[in-house]
Amino acid sequence: MDLLPAIDILDGKAVRLAKGDYARVTVYNDSPVDQAKEFEQKGARWIHVVDLNGARSGSPENIDLVEKIVAQTSLSVEVGGGVRAIDTIARLVDAGAARVVLGTKLVTDKEFAQAALEDFGGALTAGIDAKGGEVAIEGWREGAGVPAADLVREMAAMGYGHLVFTDIARDGMQTGIDVAAYERIAAAFGHPVIASGGVATIDDVRALGAVAASIEGVITGRAVYEGTLDLEAALVLCARLS
Repeated sequence: MDLLPAIDILDGKAVRLAKGDYARVTVYNDSPVDQAKEFEQKGARWIHVVDLNGARSGSPENIDLVEKIVAQTSLSVEVGGGVRAIDTIARLVDAGAARVVLGTKLVTDKEFAQAALEDFGGALTAGIDAKGGEVAIEGWREGAGVPAADLVREMAAMGYGHLVFTDIARDGMQTGIDVAAYERIAAAFGHPVIASGGVATIDDVRALGAVAASIEGVITGRAVYEGTLDLEAALVLCARLS
């Protein structure tokens, strides 16, 4: 089970949003690259990067920062936000991203989702963000009217092997993680999933460890930045649970 510290990039800075609200932004580091280096120094192997500008505009705006993170660290970088064209995926892969997350297009353009998978295979991750059981798209600003579990099953049938599932209501709130929800999503997907949203303390990581067969990784953001989750201790725990 991997632990993926999150770096959400907005206007060139490492930030976190509360419940995906662009009006509720906290800046944690003026340099996403320096933040990535800090995570690496503490033992991280993976990071999860979200281009929030790209998620909002529909086209990544921070690929240069992804390139710098790849060049200046040995981290494996999973990145998403505004990935809505084949050439964008290619640019991110060429920039050195280990995995590229598709979100909105999974809902709005199934032919694209299939074509991207045929071209890039295991380099792709399905990113499904949900609130109240319904998929949210366009940088979490719109409900898609699609039950999350249905989309998860559809992506599994299409051939996606990686899935980041985000519980928007808990994201950035440090309210604790809904373990049963991720177990249900993993069962629908047929593969372990990457859990995102609500991690507050190491007890949440430990709770996911109890269903480790359903969990490929866990993304943590605000809890690490604000010190309620000790990153080094959590990385050690995740290594034991692998």
